[in-house]
Parts: sequence; structure tokens; C-alpha cells
Amino acid sequence: MSHDGEDTPPDDSDVGDRSRPGEFAPPDIDPAVLELDHVFSVLGHPRRRYLMYALAENPEWTLEDLATKLTAWEQDLDETRVSEYRRDQTYVSLYHTHVPKLVDEGVVEFDSETETIRRGPNDKQVFAVLAGAGHGLDHAQEQHASRSYDSTDET
Repeated sequence: MSHDGEDTPPDDSDVGDRSRPGEFAPPDIDPAVLELDHVFSVLGHPRRRYLMYALAENPEWTLEDLATKLTAWEQDLDETRVSEYRRDQTYVSLYHTHVPKLVDEGVVEFDSETETIRRGPNDKQVFAVLAGAGHGLDHAQEQHASRSYDSTDET
């Protein structure tokens, strides 16, 4: 708004060129930025972020152990207190949805014979974004991922 109370149009000089009044031309964007789409897609679901935190802790997991770990973090429980039912739900979600997506993006590798998941060739970019984002993604997830669930610490 102007000082005299009348509405003024927003200053859009930094959003792109206009070849004719009323036309919008997007700003020039470095094509390398668009290569981050897979990273944001990977980190777009909380369970995949937990999975990446787990891989930061240990570069290789069996799918069953990973399902237990993620369920513990998601339910805020010690791993020894995770029910078989909850672990199985997480396992199915990982097996049918999240792991295939991460494999497609090259972030993880999955051996279907041993049901083992390990870091893939594109994991470094995802870990760099996770580290850079810090608490901006999900503060609770970072707390769970950094917390030790040692049964001797329970009260």
C-alpha cells in the first residue's frame, strides 16, 4: 500500500521479465538446481527421512531390523518394546513403497534375496541436504535419530 492509503501494484521486477504488459516470463534458473528434485522427493516423507537417519548411523541394515528401528523412532519407544504387529506394518510400507522409491532414485541398494538395504550411489547428496536442513525438516526426527535407546537408561 502507498502512504496515502491507496493500493499500489506489487513490485515484481525480480520475478522475471515481461515482454508485454500482463505477460510473465520466469526468471533464469540454473539447471543444476532442478537436479535436486530427487533429493526433495526422497526427503518428502517422514519414514524415508528416518530411513536415511538410520543409514547414517549404520550403512547396511536387514529390512526387518530397519523396520524395528524406524518403528521405535516413530512410536518413541525402545526397540525392545516394538510390537511385532507394528514392526510388520512398517516392514510392509518399507518393502512396497519407500525402499523401491529410494532404489529408483539411486539413494539405496536393496538385495531382495537377503532383504538387505545399504547406501546407494546418490546417498551423499541426500545426506548433505539432511545435514544442511538440520532442524528445519523435523526436529522430533532428529531427536529420535540421535537418541540412544539403551535399555539401561530407562527409568
